[in-house]
Amino acid sequence: MAFPIASTGGAEVLVASNRGPVSYEQHEDGSLYAKRGGGGLVSGLSAIGPDANAVWVCAALGDGDREAVRRAEGGRLPAGDTGGQQVRMLDIDADVFSDAYNGVANSVLWFVHHMLYQTPLEPVFDAEFRRQWASYQAYNRAFAQALAQEAGQGAVVVIQDYHLALAPRMLRQLRPDLRIGHFSHTPWAPPDYFRLLPDDIAAELLSGILGADHAAFLTRRWADAFVDCCHAVLGPGIPSSDTRIGVHGLGADADFLRKRSHEPDVDERMRALREEIGGEGRRAIVRVDRTELSKNIVRGLLAYRQLLDDHPEWRERVVHVAFAYPSRQDLSVYRDYTAEVQRVADEINSTYGTAGWTPVVLHVKDDFARSLAAYRLADVALVNPIRDGMNLVAKEIPVVSDEGCVLVLSREAGAYEELGEDAVVVNPYDIGGTAEALALALAMPVAERAERCKRLAEAATALPPAAWFLEQLGALGG
Repeated sequence: MAFPIASTGGAEVLVASNRGPVSYEQHEDGSLYAKRGGGGLVSGLSAIGPDANAVWVCAALGDGDREAVRRAEGGRLPAGDTGGQQVRMLDIDADVFSDAYNGVANSVLWFVHHMLYQTPLEPVFDAEFRRQWASYQAYNRAFAQALAQEAGQGAVVVIQDYHLALAPRMLRQLRPDLRIGHFSHTPWAPPDYFRLLPDDIAAELLSGILGADHAAFLTRRWADAFVDCCHAVLGPGIPSSDTRIGVHGLGADADFLRKRSHEPDVDERMRALREEIGGEGRRAIVRVDRTELSKNIVRGLLAYRQLLDDHPEWRERVVHVAFAYPSRQDLSVYRDYTAEVQRVADEINSTYGTAGWTPVVLHVKDDFARSLAAYRLADVALVNPIRDGMNLVAKEIPVVSDEGCVLVLSREAGAYEELGEDAVVVNPYDIGGTAEALALALAMPVAERAERCKRLAEAATALPPAAWFLEQLGALGG
């Protein structure tokens, strides 16, 4: 039984997410260096202004974060370090955090919603999983308790993503006066796949989100899948009218991207990339991704190889600029996948490369300025995920492209709902089909390419981060 927690903070608007707007590094002399984060949430929260009585609750992710929490007064970080934003960072036990984040959120929930399991061998829901699940519950409970403490009477609370699926129900039990929203940034699995989870776990996840007044998703497809899962697991008539289901399609921040992409460091990266691409008039097929299993980087490389086989006229006339930034390297399956990306790229270069042409230019070190430079140079943007909640790269490249690019887009990306009409759409598993899509994109007339790119940019920026966040607040009466 949960016991109510009285408010001690008085915040009127609260955001909860695993990763916060700031992270810390501790230097050898003991000083802490604060690094401001990016992304839609950070941009979105700025829409309510610096004078709003708002608090962001997040987890300490490293040793520097934990030291910052130990030095903080009253649990909140210094406003000067956080860009003036009020931040409550939670120093959750490292073993509990690892179980919840790596053991459940990233190794189970992510795999379910992206449908990544090799089902003859996985998943295995054994005693070890149950132990990790208890940590996931404890992690969510820590957030619920912190939010209950920080929130003023009747405050608006927006809880983010699959890491915190249980927190809305837990918070509702502690503070029934609050207006609670939950937003899912991932796809939502269809019932047949979602029910790979043990029945009680599936029910607890759905009931956790249904503790919110408003449960929102990036696309109608994912929202409908959630409702279908509720019907299948919890029974007909659920969700009830107590929880409204919403769709808010996060868009690209056009003003920021256009300004940032013309700063000197981006121009410098463009010059370096042009040298790597080489050859007068040589085309660039660009992809920018984390080496996340769902991003489908290896099949993208295989499709490019198929293009070179089926259309030899493009040899020495095109380069695949592939940025594959390492992700979740503490999990062996991700390390293996990153190694396979490198192996296939090397194989293509050794098979087809010539003295004056490197077919694949692969970079694995994260560099935002270089990513923006690639956006500007792209003739073709390849975005072919197996499944993706939205995929902002698909929205960002058309906004930044200098000459207008063709978007080759997976029908399994959330962005397909908004961009599919003006993209060249592919089945992400079909290597031959993707190769033909690349050939079509490379041969598209300049005028058609530019007109399509213009319409893509308009659709991509329909709901920029600030408006996206305000929509969530508006749905809660905030």
